[in-house]
Amino acid sequence: MKNNARLFLYGILFTIIVAAISYLLSYIPVLSSIGALAIAIIISMIYRNSIGYPEPLRGGITFVSKKLLRVAIILYGLKLNLYIIATDGLWLLIGGIFVILFSVFMIIFINKLFNGNENIALLLGFGTGICGAAAIGTVSSIIKSDEEDTAISIGLISLVGTFFALIYTFLFPVVNLTDSVYGMWAGLSLHEIAQVVLAGSVSQDSLAFSLLAKLSRVFLLVPVSFVLMYIWSKRTTRESTTQKVNFPYFLIGFLLLAVINTFIAIPENISQAIDEIAKFLMIMAMVGLGLNVSFKSLLNKAKVPMISLLVTSSLLSVITYFLLILI
Repeated sequence: MKNNARLFLYGILFTIIVAAISYLLSYIPVLSSIGALAIAIIISMIYRNSIGYPEPLRGGITFVSKKLLRVAIILYGLKLNLYIIATDGLWLLIGGIFVILFSVFMIIFINKLFNGNENIALLLGFGTGICGAAAIGTVSSIIKSDEEDTAISIGLISLVGTFFALIYTFLFPVVNLTDSVYGMWAGLSLHEIAQVVLAGSVSQDSLAFSLLAKLSRVFLLVPVSFVLMYIWSKRTTRESTTQKVNFPYFLIGFLLLAVINTFIAIPENISQAIDEIAKFLMIMAMVGLGLNVSFKSLLNKAKVPMISLLVTSSLLSVITYFLLILI
């Protein structure tokens, strides 16, 4: 029993070490544009496919990739101020609904045309439409996606989203948008919060509006998850399976922290500390997920979803750009 407990802790320690290395590497100029999440997945995949999965440590690693991932998602709730979203960001919620519907249906449509992996396409659709890794982690728990598909999806969304964020920063001087409209464009169309910050940091106004637009989409994670649960339960019933749809209880914690952040003024230093903890827990979870990906599976599963993601992201950028100009 003591030996099992020791191996469990060693598994957690393993993810901490790799996460810390990934975090530090993300400060290197070239790697900083990729981000710590993608770095952690890449390192873990290289480890798995060269050295092998550290089987004795599986218990602790699985705990991190499943349980601590959900803790990280809960802590994301502290980014939301429901009052600001309900007032200043109300019309952005409508834009967010459009972005989610477009992303999910377009990725699934393109993926189906070329017979790609359905699970990964679904995860990428919600990851693109809502908030990247956090949305993929939530949706994967509802549809019971395996860890390999989840890791591939998060890796793709991190890399493609970062690529688009960098393009946005280069386009800023030539797109002929005001700082605030450019910020809304980035917030409505980019995948991860970190990518929105990267693209929106060209000025204070653009950063403020990009975060408002993005957090309006993050807020939609809760209602969208309940809608998906309903649809998925109907699907499993129709297919006469005994498998039950998981209720993502951690979303209650996510919403509760959003309510707390709305009505209680949390000191900025504490808020920043919690944000860093959530980020590090997410990186640790990526280590656990990345260890489940084989390069062979990546090549077989990722090609079509990757094309679907690139095409959908490109269309999303163009459509939201012209919509904002017209508005």
